[in-house]
Amino acid sequence: MDDTEPGAAPSASGPPRFAGPPLRGDMAAAKEIELDEDDETSFTAEHVALVVPPVDPDASRHLKRLVAGWGMLADFAFADLLLYVALPSHDSGVNRFLVVNQVRPYTGQTLFIDDVVGRAMSSTQRPLIAQALATGEIAEDVIDSRWLGERIRVTAIPVRFEGRVVAVLAREASVEGARDVSDLSSVYLGVFRRLGRMVADGVFPFTDEEVVATGGPRVGDGVLLLDEMGRIAFASPNAVSALRRLGVRRRLQGEHLSELGAETAATYRAYFNGRPMVEEVERDDVSIVLRCIPLISDGKVDGAVVLLRDVSEMRVRDRALVSKDATIKEIHHRVKNNLQTISSLLRLQGRRLTEPSAKAAIEESVRRIRSIALVHETLSREDGDDVDFGDIVAPLVRMVEEGLTSPDVPIEFVIEGGAGKLPSPEATSLAVVATELLQNVVDHAYPPGTLAPGERGRIRIVMANDQVVLRLAVIDDGAGLASDFDPQTSDSLGLSIVRGLVEELGGTMSFVAVHPGSRRPGNRVQLTLPVVSRVEADAQRPPPGGGRSVGL
Repeated sequence: MDDTEPGAAPSASGPPRFAGPPLRGDMAAAKEIELDEDDETSFTAEHVALVVPPVDPDASRHLKRLVAGWGMLADFAFADLLLYVALPSHDSGVNRFLVVNQVRPYTGQTLFIDDVVGRAMSSTQRPLIAQALATGEIAEDVIDSRWLGERIRVTAIPVRFEGRVVAVLAREASVEGARDVSDLSSVYLGVFRRLGRMVADGVFPFTDEEVVATGGPRVGDGVLLLDEMGRIAFASPNAVSALRRLGVRRRLQGEHLSELGAETAATYRAYFNGRPMVEEVERDDVSIVLRCIPLISDGKVDGAVVLLRDVSEMRVRDRALVSKDATIKEIHHRVKNNLQTISSLLRLQGRRLTEPSAKAAIEESVRRIRSIALVHETLSREDGDDVDFGDIVAPLVRMVEEGLTSPDVPIEFVIEGGAGKLPSPEATSLAVVATELLQNVVDHAYPPGTLAPGERGRIRIVMANDQVVLRLAVIDDGAGLASDFDPQTSDSLGLSIVRGLVEELGGTMSFVAVHPGSRRPGNRVQLTLPVVSRVEADAQRPPPGGGRSVGL
């Protein structure tokens, strides 16, 4: 059941709730705008930033807090809310105002089909805005709108911050389309008036309240109105349903939450601290989120509004996702363990071999399997299906350093830059490529006689990712490539693997001497790969059981 009452028209626009640029705390220039007293003039969002008078940072933050949470106010008001600021005056003496933000209600019909942010109006069209700015008091009356072609009721609420009025919050609703008075609408409008008074007093929005994220309770989810003693003065139908799911089946009117067994720390602290509180209550399989907002008058808490939302299904989905994530992590962990078992078996087999070439082939296979295992080990610690490739490169380098280098050929490895997060299949392929390149450099870049006594070889792994192209380079200062070496035609197994994987990843590979003509010209292997987002990766990946696969 919806708390908008039968017959209430839904918002014509729906989400988003508000539109328009935030107020600027600075201004490069204030432009004079010629405005006819009888016209309502519109400006672009860019123009808004120029004509809004300077607002100090603290006042600007206050207005942003108001705008961030004012969807609740619009729902209680059953009407559109507009935020006005004064424009610089001109010689005619006519006061001018600019709409810098707006919000539509979920609980009723919007008055404005189009956004009115950027519309400038004079005191002729909105005399109550001028009155609220001048007096600092709430003003309400019915006016004729030439622009809308109908009579509208305007409630102008001065937004006070540190004792001064910095803007005006206006409720604007059609007189002809006014809803019938009922208990629910009367209570909601009463709550809006009390919150509006708090805005005019500079009490609302609360300075230390964080805006409730998506999923928090809204007015339509359920409302409890509490009196100064914490007793229930009103309960909306959805609030009654939510409490029934918690096991509260008694009559609510006039009862204290503690007597119903439903009092929470949030409501208790809201009354004693005068600050809004959010809490989630769980009983059996039912989860209810409560947001308690104290109502303050003359510096004292004389009531509270409690918004309730049943989030039981959401929590069930959350637990399912947590369980799924845990299962995926466990799968990656087991794959890693299985790959390590295979590596161990291959090592045992290699130790029984006597042919040097066969033993070398086994060791190369072990390193390839270990590089894949490293990816799964990293994924077992991640929350998603993407992996930071930098977390893989470091252990890959250690693996190559431990398995291939020797005291006779001392080599220093340096890792520079970062590759960012990559989808797991791409990360797996790139890990194998990096392993092969490092192994090739260690095997061939420093033959006997390349390094003088006391010299060390230096291999750099340089990575860069600009979210369009991923670049990975392996740079050495060794003997360089042989004159007859052609990377495109070489029949080396490792290089064939690299060429195939780079091609599948849609990248390119190049070999360039670092210092041509020198005793140690070195070599730079440059990989350039397109960056594929998670969405693109999922779209490009073929369905299980067929198609091309990026990986091994």
